[in-house]
Amino acid sequence: MSGMRSREIFFLSALLLSLISCGQDKQTVRTFTNPVFQSGADPWIIFRDGFYYYTSTSGSNLFIRKAKNLDELALSERKVIWTPPEGTSYSKQIWAPELHFLNGKWYMYFAADEGNNTNHRMYAIENASSDPLLGTWEFKGKVSDPSDKWAIDGSVFEFRSKLYFIWSGWEGDVNGQQNIYIARMKDPCTIESERTLISKPEHSWETVGDLNNPDDVPHVNVNEGPVALQKDGKLFIIYSASGCWTDNYCLGILIYNGNGDLLDPLSWKKNPLPVFSQKPDAGAFAPGHNSFFKSPDGREDWILYHANPNAGQGCGRFRSPRAQKFTWNSDGTPNFGEPVRTGTNIPVPAEK
Repeated sequence: MSGMRSREIFFLSALLLSLISCGQDKQTVRTFTNPVFQSGADPWIIFRDGFYYYTSTSGSNLFIRKAKNLDELALSERKVIWTPPEGTSYSKQIWAPELHFLNGKWYMYFAADEGNNTNHRMYAIENASSDPLLGTWEFKGKVSDPSDKWAIDGSVFEFRSKLYFIWSGWEGDVNGQQNIYIARMKDPCTIESERTLISKPEHSWETVGDLNNPDDVPHVNVNEGPVALQKDGKLFIIYSASGCWTDNYCLGILIYNGNGDLLDPLSWKKNPLPVFSQKPDAGAFAPGHNSFFKSPDGREDWILYHANPNAGQGCGRFRSPRAQKFTWNSDGTPNFGEPVRTGTNIPVPAEK
């Protein structure tokens, strides 16, 4: 009897320890849910020196949030770092800010005008502090190629020791179509080459854009929000297609051939189908305008994008930022999968 009792006590103790261990494991799995914020168009995030820095379109100023991980981001302070002077050519309609760390300094690029969309151009501010929430942000002026045409959604990337600027722009001075252009940069605030057209809306999924507004043009074809993505020496540009005012807003991809000049249109191949699209039963309509980031341990790749929770909500305040992990296909191209359903518990990016 004593032997059986001892075995029973042993097994009960083992079971109890197992349950305790499982409970501890559950407690240590930190999660977050989408949306990260209830509102926030054109979300941008960068991970550097142990912190995430987040921003999105405010329309009137530039701000940054700072947090150790995604589950802490919603509780972080929203600090305005720069407000434009009144009455300038860049005082209104401030869109799609992007934060970059280049040559030992922080830069934020943004589109702005004086209230008339026809005059949208790209601008930059600079901060030499190691922490972008500290120090002084200095306005550096317009970032433009010699054509100085309408421009929004500017982004910067370095490839093979050269700096490039990519953006969405008009061919001429009249609205109707937004293309993706690229130019080489002399420094983080200066474009030194002519612009090169590398993508224009051509497929049916890129050309959904009726405005139904008697005070505007009847239709706009859209390629916008270009962002560079690199892995193992391969270079891709992910961009948003069709009007953000439609539920068909989605992500397309340009693939660099690996050998040619980046300023040569023949060096780029467009995937004939979108790589990330709406998923109504996940509460993700018009997903697009993304950024990319790594997990703190450097092993995971993540995408941050905005989407609407319901159909027909357009380009307004309903757009909210969502984050999810993505993988890579056997040919080296990214596989973004489908939008994760809102409210789903997602483990935070892997920490060191």
